Amino acid sequence: MSNNSAIWQYSTVLGSVYSTRLHAAAARLIYHLRPHDHITDALATQHWLRVSERVQYKIAVLTYKVLHNSAPRYLGPLVAVADLHGRSALRSANTSRLVIPPIKLSTVGSRAFPVAAAHVWNGRPEAVISSSSLQSFRRQLKTHLFSTIVSTPDSLTAYQPSL
Repeated sequence: MSNNSAIWQYSTVLGSVYSTRLHAAAARLIYHLRPHDHITDALATQHWLRVSERVQYKIAVLTYKVLHNSAPRYLGPLVAVADLHGRSALRSANTSRLVIPPIKLSTVGSRAFPVAAAHVWNGRPEAVISSSSLQSFRRQLKTHLFSTIVSTPDSLTAYQPSL
């Protein structure tokens, strides 16, 4: 069902390293930076997300589309907390959170789209995931992800790929 999304999310550690290096090389090329210069400021001025945040962004946007019936049917359905029996009287019934389905295989189960989507979706603030349109959701999500990068104390060294 979601093998392609699992491959897309966690292609390989090596692929992620190459993507990170390519992203860093592009920023260095644009801003004429030396190999050991920090690129966080260059990424900030371009409003580029790091590779790991970009993957989270793509999964969250796809999750939004699934929840609003504008994505392919094979990606859904995702179960909201409010849809569970016995949740009508609880505070969690008023949230937009998703139920994380149980995983059968520890090696690939967490990479399946329903599991990864629920983890990424539940990790976002309620103000972001309760957006009224896809355009506003994308804008708020990117702002949220970008603010988490910039506010990280070690953000200057967090992006540097290991050689």
